[in-house]
Amino acid sequence: MLNSTKYQHRFSDNHEGTELPVGKVVCVGRNYLDHIKELGNEIPSQAIYFIKPSTAIRDMSNDIVIPQDKGACHNELELAFLVAKTLTKVTPEEVSESIAGVGLGLDLTLREEQEKLKEMGHPWERAKAFDGSCPLSEFRPWNELKELPYFEFSLYVNSQQRQVGDSRLMIRTVFELIADMSQFFTLEAGDVVLTGTPKGVGPLHVGDVIKATLSGYIEIDTRVVAA
Repeated sequence: MLNSTKYQHRFSDNHEGTELPVGKVVCVGRNYLDHIKELGNEIPSQAIYFIKPSTAIRDMSNDIVIPQDKGACHNELELAFLVAKTLTKVTPEEVSESIAGVGLGLDLTLREEQEKLKEMGHPWERAKAFDGSCPLSEFRPWNELKELPYFEFSLYVNSQQRQVGDSRLMIRTVFELIADMSQFFTLEAGDVVLTGTPKGVGPLHVGDVIKATLSGYIEIDTRVVAA
């Protein structure tokens, strides 16, 4: 039951930035201490990055499709930042003027597959970059929210709160992360940066009812279905 509707970035309030192309998703691993402890991982000395292709992106307001033959698929709700223009070797101070919007992303993760890959010292793409592995919400225009001191977000599964996130608890800030990424590879207009997940990851099951919120700004209600 794959989502056949082609994804396009959506902004609330009919913001003119909706014509940004859909690019890659750059994800940050281990950016919340509570999640690092939850999975028994080590605190990284430098930021961990991995990339999901555009084919991973889906609209979070549609059904969330999970594979049925690859083991447990875990939720990882994260703050998502939509890039407005090309970024190469920029400073943290320059990043603020290069963001188009703020939203939410689900980094769906095949946990058993990831553990196997980690044991072998292999990259994580089999567990992280499969089709449909990155449902995204709409984006709120950055100009509306950039003066906020922090962002809070949460995930509910079957009306039970599973994850609560707060950008003040990130090991590395959004601006630091995006600037650091740009030292190694170029970010382009339409790319999305996911900034790490807090504790509370766990398996999703067909029939689960999902609510994802960016406090006061975005609320998404959806459900989990089989691929």
